[in-house]
Amino acid sequence: MADTQQVDARAERKVARLAREISAFSKAHGGAEGQVAHIGERGARIVLVGEDGGWGDLVAPTYEIAEKAVEKAGITVHESFDGEFAAKVRTGPYEWKRMAGIQIGG
Repeated sequence: MADTQQVDARAERKVARLAREISAFSKAHGGAEGQVAHIGERGARIVLVGEDGGWGDLVAPTYEIAEKAVEKAGITVHESFDGEFAAKVRTGPYEWKRMAGIQIGG
């Protein structure tokens, strides 16, 4: 029983830490929305898009922890990363250069 409590406490600390990071991102970008996606054995990716078009992501060890973190942070969560939600992302010269470099083998 003690092992289960220890695992639960660790998971709750991770949820709280992720929720704080999500909230800080939201505050810095005038609000935020997100999407949670499975990334296999590594857990889940939380993609964040700010109201100003800024974006970022976080990785949670499990999908359940990711879901709890976005819920605790109180942001709107989308089922998929498309449509109006994806259109909010603003990319800059760095991203375009990286995308072009990938296309031409750089």
